[in-house]
Amino acid sequence: MSRSSVLTPAPPATGPARVRNMDPWLRGFGLASLVANVGIVVTGGAVRLTKSGLGCPTWPRCTDESYTTTPEMGVHGVIEFGNRLLTFVVIAIAIAALIAAWLERPRRRRLVTLGLVTLLGIPLQGVIGGITVLTDLNPWVVGLHFMGSIFVITTAYLFWRRVVDTPVTTTPPRPLRQLAWITTLTGLAVVVAGVIVTGSGPHSGDGGAKRNHLDPETVSQIHADLVFLLIGLSVALYFAAKIAGAPTRPAIILIAVELSQSVIGFVQYFTHLPVLLVGAHMLGACLVWIATLHALHATRRPEPTVPA
Repeated sequence: MSRSSVLTPAPPATGPARVRNMDPWLRGFGLASLVANVGIVVTGGAVRLTKSGLGCPTWPRCTDESYTTTPEMGVHGVIEFGNRLLTFVVIAIAIAALIAAWLERPRRRRLVTLGLVTLLGIPLQGVIGGITVLTDLNPWVVGLHFMGSIFVITTAYLFWRRVVDTPVTTTPPRPLRQLAWITTLTGLAVVVAGVIVTGSGPHSGDGGAKRNHLDPETVSQIHADLVFLLIGLSVALYFAAKIAGAPTRPAIILIAVELSQSVIGFVQYFTHLPVLLVGAHMLGACLVWIATLHALHATRRPEPTVPA
C-alpha cells in the first residue's frame, strides 16, 4: 500500500451508508417527539371526555391565586393540570430532538428547521389551549386547538422521516404525485369535518360549555361522505402506485388505518358516543393523518445533490 493511499482520508459517507451509521439518539428523539405529540392529543381528549376542560378555570394559572391545582378542585383539577404538565414533557423531548439535529447541522439544515418549527409549535399550542379555557371551551377554539396539534404532528412526522429515510433516486410519475396530494387534502378535510362534528356533539369538556349549534346528523353525514371519498382515493392511489412501479405498501397501510377508523366511527355513532370509543377515534384521527402523510411522502421527488 502506498504512502499516499494511507494518508488520503476516506470520503464522507453519503446516502444509505450515512443513514445506517447515524447517531441512534437522533432517531430515538425524532420518534419520541412524534409519539409524544400524538399522546398529548389523547390525554387532551381525556380531559374533555371526563368533563375536566375547566378543571383549571383560568390560564396561565390554574386558579386566580395558584399555578397548581388545589384539593378543593377535585379530580377534574388534577386531570386538567396533569395535561398541562405533560406539555413540558413534550417540549423537553422536542428540545432534545432539536439539539441532536443541530449536531448534524452541516449536513442537515432542513432537519434543524423542522425541529425548530416543531418546538415552537408546542408552546403556541399551549397558548391556544389557554384561550380555550378563557373562552369557556368555545367549540371553534377547541377545534383550532386540535388542528394546531395536527400541524405539530405533521412537522414531527416530517422530522422523523427525514432522519430514517434513505434518499430516493427516481422521480415518481406526475399523475401519481398529484393523486397523492389530492388524497392528502381530502384527508385534511376529513379531519376538519370530524372536528366540526365533535363541536356539535355532547362531549363539550364541561357541562356548561357551548356547542356550535350545527345539526349533528347533517355534519356527521358530510364527515362520512368525505371518509368514503378518502377511502376511494386511497384505493386509487394503491392501483396507481402499482401501475407506476412505485411502493404500494404506504397505500395499503393507509387503507387499513382508514377502515379501522371508519369502524370505530360508525360504532361510536350508533352507540351514542361512549367515551372510550370517542377517545379511540381521536387517536385514530391522528393515525389516519400520519398514514396519509406517509403515503404522500412515498411519492416524493429526489432531493438535489449537495456537494460535500
